[in-house]
Amino acid sequence: MSDATVSETGHRLKPLAPAMLRELSVRSNLKGTARSVCHYGVVVLIGTLIWKVTSIYGVLWALPLMAVQGYFVAFLFMAVHETAHKTAFKSRSLNLAVGYLSGFIIGLPYEYYCLFHWDHHRYTQDPDKDPELIVGVKPASDTQLAIAYSGVLQVAGRLWLMLGHAISGKVTVPWIPENKRAVILIEARVYAGFYVALFALSLWFSSALLLWVWIVPLVIGQSFLRPYLYAEHTGCERTRSAFQNTRTTYTGAIVKWFAWNMPYHVEHHAYPSIPFHALPKLNEIVDGEIVYRGRGYIATTRETWAWFRRQRQPG
Repeated sequence: MSDATVSETGHRLKPLAPAMLRELSVRSNLKGTARSVCHYGVVVLIGTLIWKVTSIYGVLWALPLMAVQGYFVAFLFMAVHETAHKTAFKSRSLNLAVGYLSGFIIGLPYEYYCLFHWDHHRYTQDPDKDPELIVGVKPASDTQLAIAYSGVLQVAGRLWLMLGHAISGKVTVPWIPENKRAVILIEARVYAGFYVALFALSLWFSSALLLWVWIVPLVIGQSFLRPYLYAEHTGCERTRSAFQNTRTTYTGAIVKWFAWNMPYHVEHHAYPSIPFHALPKLNEIVDGEIVYRGRGYIATTRETWAWFRRQRQPG
């Protein structure tokens, strides 16, 4: 199946036909709501089980559930990502509501991420301009590499940056334009204020509920999310073509569902206006043009780990 056209050399994919692009770009409140309700429903369900098990049997018995919860909480990043593109829903209000809530839960201010991610798309794989490469961990040892794959430093870094914005009143990172800095400051202070309020309420009620159903799972979950994120571009070429600078990873239906179809990452970078639910159909059209193809996340993580190790070895 193919609605794409290829140049005579066969190396560069031309844009989809306008009619097909319009068809695939249709956004849906129903499909966005179904995905959101399912994702948040699982988080609430497992959170309730953690609360019940810790109350009756103690924290240790709930650790396996916390690990499972970690996956689903950390992957709310995908809801932030899709709503940042305003493609999760047809309704702008729904995009903002789910984006702000999901960003708050994972400690990633939504408006800040939208601007960060915009530059990532503009300058993908440009080491001087792509924010993901600018802030990316550059491990000098296997120990540092393991810490990077745990995702802990990344979460700590973005929370530290948010607190820095809230307290200092200054925003200096290059991907935030001057006319947006006031918004970023307000957002950081609102987020920080709500975090402080929740911490105060937990102390007031002498409750560790949020620690076990939210904070600990979020930290654990980074060890699932970070290898997934490294799979998107690590080891790909530093060109302007999404078909060469991005990787699509072929994986199971459950992973694709809770990752909001973002394993189809070449497709997303090539046509970012196409919503998550249309990416499988887009994959059928452009699959033959994809250069970097991951065969599951275990195998792809081995590839990305090996790539990082090669980068620090002398030429």
